[in-house]
Amino acid sequence: MRVVVLGAGYAGLTAARRLERSLPDAEVVVVDQSPDHLVQHELHRVVRRPSLAEEITVPLDAVLARAEVRQARVAEVDADAGMVELDDGTLEYDYGVFALGAQTAYYDLPGLEEHAVPLKRLEHAREIRDQFLSGDGRQGETGRSDGDRHAVVGGAGLSGVQVAGELAALAEEEGLDATVTLVEQFDEVAPNFDAAFQTAVREELEARDVQVRTGVAVERATEDTVELADGTDLPFDTFVWAGGLRGSDPAPDRPVVRADLRLGERTFGVGDAVRVVDADGEAVPASAAAAIRSAPVAATNVTRLARHEASGAGGFPPRLDRYDTNVPGWVVSVGDGAVAQVGPTILRGQAARAAKATVGAGYLGSLGAVSNASDLVREELGLGADD
Repeated sequence: MRVVVLGAGYAGLTAARRLERSLPDAEVVVVDQSPDHLVQHELHRVVRRPSLAEEITVPLDAVLARAEVRQARVAEVDADAGMVELDDGTLEYDYGVFALGAQTAYYDLPGLEEHAVPLKRLEHAREIRDQFLSGDGRQGETGRSDGDRHAVVGGAGLSGVQVAGELAALAEEEGLDATVTLVEQFDEVAPNFDAAFQTAVREELEARDVQVRTGVAVERATEDTVELADGTDLPFDTFVWAGGLRGSDPAPDRPVVRADLRLGERTFGVGDAVRVVDADGEAVPASAAAAIRSAPVAATNVTRLARHEASGAGGFPPRLDRYDTNVPGWVVSVGDGAVAQVGPTILRGQAARAAKATVGAGYLGSLGAVSNASDLVREELGLGADD
């Protein structure tokens, strides 16, 4: 029996590791364009700390026990038939997990895709840093020589908040005269979260001199200006777009899956590649925490169906588990600060930074990347190598 996991982000890697253990006799194949796993929720740190790239990148072969890693691009998936078209051939499977993650959505806004930098890969973080420090990232021949830096971040979800905080902190460290503006079309930053969390995040941003513009949408971009729907023009050297998600190319609309995560007869969908409606009928926000927690449900359901089929027992198929959003809290870094929510309690300062470090290091530790986890804790808490 062959079980295929498409994508090796949070959801895909978590599911694959579970399936290696729960189906010891099955052939497990993991398909991803990269041979490495990226700890995406720490990617913003690379904007200010390029050396951290090594700590948040883990080779798949090092964290998978026996799965075959196939480096390829997924072109098309038949979730019912159990067939995937890759750029290097066709792969059939008995059961699969669709976990290709999401890409940046530009919503056909004029100029955005041409002039904005997303934050999805290491090279994006490096490009953002280089543009900001050089001061002429998108200015072309109109680049300024007055030493000022102007950065605009579109979208105030967690990713946008974090990269805005990093740019403000980078400017302070480098002694730059910089303006960092965070733009959000909804009325509050972190719009999918509780009001108390939103308030704390906004206060942390403003305490670090990030200019927050909420309730106004980005309308278009030129090579050196972001135009807002209220008529405001924001000049930029660096324009980061974190304003939306779309699915991977085989499923750009991010298909909806119900609580059992079933995408087709032989396939389950997890993570940002799909839109999950949980057991309570609630839409699950796209996040690393949700992806990691949904993956075991998909792995359990694949295992039950695979074992039932292998047994030849026939009759009714086994009952499938259902995903219920039960994330204990949320945490976001804002430069050298952080905000965490644990239940109804909001944490800031060192307590929130410790929570942020615990989340990242705990995840790396769960993969067996102990050295990476230790280095990440030191970075998050501002500790030296000997601490």
